[in-house]
Order: sequence, then structure tokens, then C-alpha cells
Amino acid sequence: MGDQDPSDTLSEGEMDNRKVSENLTLSQFSSTVRAVVRIRQKYQAMKKRRMELSVSKTPFFSSPRSTSPKIFTFDGVVGDSSMTTSKKKKKKKARVLFPNNSSRRVPPTMERSRAKNCLVLLCVIVFLQVYNAIENLDDHVLKYDLEGLEKTLKREVFGQQDATEGLLGHLKDYLSTYVHSKPLVVSLLGPTGVGKSHLGRLLAQHFRSVVGEQLVMQYFVLHHCPSEGDLLLCSESLTSHISKMVTRAEEEEKIPIFIFDEMEHMPGELLDTVLALILTHDNNEYLNAIYILISNLEHEEITKFVLQNSSSIAVSGRARLSKELNPLLLNSLKKHHSLWLEAELLPLTLLEKGHVMECFIDEMSREGFYPERSHVERLAEELSYYSVGEREFSRTGCKQVVAKVNLL
Repeated sequence: MGDQDPSDTLSEGEMDNRKVSENLTLSQFSSTVRAVVRIRQKYQAMKKRRMELSVSKTPFFSSPRSTSPKIFTFDGVVGDSSMTTSKKKKKKKARVLFPNNSSRRVPPTMERSRAKNCLVLLCVIVFLQVYNAIENLDDHVLKYDLEGLEKTLKREVFGQQDATEGLLGHLKDYLSTYVHSKPLVVSLLGPTGVGKSHLGRLLAQHFRSVVGEQLVMQYFVLHHCPSEGDLLLCSESLTSHISKMVTRAEEEEKIPIFIFDEMEHMPGELLDTVLALILTHDNNEYLNAIYILISNLEHEEITKFVLQNSSSIAVSGRARLSKELNPLLLNSLKKHHSLWLEAELLPLTLLEKGHVMECFIDEMSREGFYPERSHVERLAEELSYYSVGEREFSRTGCKQVVAKVNLL
């Protein structure tokens, strides 16, 4: 042993060291393998658990079919419903959070606003006022019996339906209330014999019966003021008489009516007096009045217009007169006096032969004669006419009817 080579001894030590290192390397490799195996086992376990969970969550109807026959039950459905109900039960309700420094109490109810009650009360009051006003309007119109006046005009006035309807329309609108901002002024214009004065007499007769004799004035210029030297006296007398009437009407809460006939003969001074009375706004009683102005002013213009437009007037009626004739008449009337600027113009047209025959029948019946048709036609033939196509317009209207009937 003493003769052993030292190099051999060193080689054995190195070999021992090499064995130790090999053992270390093997142990490290085995630990790595064991770690990989553990990870793989853990992964397989997790995969298996997921597969079991997915199989348990699949619904009954989505499960794969099997070849072996099975009995249908509702176990799967019941299980699903129980799961959904349990989930619903587990769902927590929303909590109401209160501030830490306040007590938990129900908030006080809001008090009902009094403004709403006041608004409802105001609406009821306005409704009652409007309803009462409408009832009063009806009562005010009924007091003047305009329906009776309409029947009288249809029965007594011939060939002037458009003019009478226009007059009744103005009267109805004005008499529907008692408070007005200005008087109603209506001007009846037309040739001789078309029924202007007759219409004025019917109006005076009707309103005397409904408002009284004291509130109706029928003024004939040539009769009440025949002399031009008495114009000042006539003006003062007219002003005084109208003032008394409007004062009386104000006390009785009625509307007076003033009918002026033969206005074409009224002097300028009297026209100024009438215009001043119409435009008076100092006293309220002067605003509630009706003025009817009757004249044959511009009768030539009316006759010319009717003869030139006889065919169209027969179709359109008063609408054509108001649209085309009234502006022409107003341009001429305002040159005569500015009084007509305040008036509503109602032109009365020429009467046809048939209207004249109606006048004869009515007058003969009044006088006690039997209105035989042939006799009436013979009397109507004695008058003169304007011939326009197949239509005949009387030159004098019904002016001569009374005289001819008196000769029978």
C-alpha cells in the first residue's frame, strides 16, 4: 500500500466527486419530473371537474340521446325551476339608505295648493257669466220681435228680398246687446216706387208696437221743416226731440229708432245736425240708437247698374250689389254729405213686371176687389218698363198702383 501511486489516489477522489455531482443532477431531474407530474394530475383533476359541472348544468332537452329507451319525466324541468326560484330567493332587495344623522320616517305629504281651488272657482264664475250673457242676448233680441218683423217684410215688401235680409241682419246684430260703441246707421237707397217709404212705414209700425210710441220717430223733411228760413228752429227742435228720446230710452233700457224720409230734400244744416247727433260720444245714451236714412239719391246710378248687370244680379243677388255697386254709390254720396260715410248702404233695385203684379193683387185685396189674373195683367200692361232681354223692369215701380186701383 505504501508503494501506491499518488496519481491513482487523486483519480479516485475525482471519481467520488463526479459520482456526487451525478447524484445531485439525478435528484434535481427527478424533482422536476415529479413537479410536472403533479401539475399534470392537477390539470386532469380540474378538467374532470369542469366536465362534471358542464354535464350537470345541461338541460334535460339538450342531453344527448341514448339508444336505450327511457321514461319521460319532469324531473329535469322541476330541477331547473327550483334552481331559478332559489336564485330569485337569493337576490337581495334594494335597500333604502338614510343619512346617519336623520331618523327613518315617512316623508310628510305635500299640502294641496290653494291656487288650484281658486282656478277652478274662477273657471266656474267665467262660465256662469258667459252663459248669463248669452241668455241675456237672446232675451234682448226677443224683446224686439225680429221674427215678426221678418214675416211682415216678406209679406208686405215685393222684389226686395236681398235688401230686407240685409236690413234684418244689421238689426239683429245691433239689437243682440244693449251696450254699443256707436249708433247703427242704415241708408235705404233706390229709384222711385221700389218700396223705400213703404219699408220705413213698416219699420215704424213694428217698433212702435214693441218699444212704444215714445221711442220711435218718423221724420219727413218736407213736412217737419218745409221752409228753409226755419232751419235754425228745425235744427234745435230736432236736437231737443232726439235728446229727450234717447234719455227716455236709457231709463227704460231700450233702443230708440229714428226714421228720416226724403233725405234728398234735407238741407245741409239739418244734415250737419243729424251727423253731430250720430257722432256724439259724450253721453252713453246717444250711442244706443238706430237711424234709418231713406232717399232716392243716386237712383240713376242704381238703375244703370241694374240694367247693365241684370243677368248676373239674378244669379249672385245682393253679394254682387255690395261688392260692386256700394263703392260707386259711396263715392258719390260722400260728395253730397259726409253723413253717408257713417251709414251702411242698402240699395233697393228695380222691380220687375211680376213684382208689380203682386203689388196690384195686394192693393186690390185691401180695397175689396177680387184680383182676377187677367184683370191684373191688363193693369200691369198699362205701366212703362225697361226691356232687357226677356226681363222687364218697371220705370215707376209700384208708385202708380194705388192710383190705378182707386180708379176701379
